Amino acid sequence: MGKLSSSCSWLRWSRGKKSADAALSSKPFEVGDRRQLLQALSVMATGGALAAMSQPADAKDASELPPPKRALTGRNEAGKSVFKSFDVTSTVVEIDSNPGLTFYELYRTEGVPDLTGLEADPMLPGTKAFPGPGGTIFRLISYPPKRPEGYKPPPGVTFESGLKELSDKLPGMGDHFERGGGGMHTTDTIDYGVVVRGEMTLELDDGQKVHLRQGDCIVQNGTRHRWRNPLPEPCLMAFVSLGGKRA
Repeated sequence: MGKLSSSCSWLRWSRGKKSADAALSSKPFEVGDRRQLLQALSVMATGGALAAMSQPADAKDASELPPPKRALTGRNEAGKSVFKSFDVTSTVVEIDSNPGLTFYELYRTEGVPDLTGLEADPMLPGTKAFPGPGGTIFRLISYPPKRPEGYKPPPGVTFESGLKELSDKLPGMGDHFERGGGGMHTTDTIDYGVVVRGEMTLELDDGQKVHLRQGDCIVQNGTRHRWRNPLPEPCLMAFVSLGGKRA
């Protein structure tokens, strides 16, 4: 069905292109008309590409996807810029109580960075839930697909045990979630986020929601919220969290 749909899309675009080519070769042809037609061609081509991109892919857990690579720069003893490493993410945290929920911990800072370029990788000692005032954390989070109706967590998993695992693996993370809040949580951070792959629903107080698609961005100003993946495929988001002070 996917191949047939793609073929039909190509045929529609091809026919439209032939018609447009014929129009381009006809005379007389005004400059303004040519500009409008070229714009239409651009829209058709872009629409075809977007249609191909929007075809649903097979749902995969984060464990089935290649871990992202991180290029880490710095300086050598002569002060020249160098790549200190370019390898897979050194700190990957998988949450067993919520299969498919995976944190790729990329970098973190505390206070004002010195920027000598000689610092050791701050992720080697481990990670934490959120930065303190003036600190930052850069991470990717892969959210599991929307659970089917009747889904049950792994045997023995409870809400409390899930929060404990979060706090054990991402120190302090579980403390930010409300008991009985269905995933609602609040942090003393400003979070810059972007949907890298998939789609996500962001919900605030009183059921206020916004639907985010690939490329959409959010600025989370320390407000109460929760995330919901509306699709039967994982969603990958990138976040930079900046530690602040609750006013």
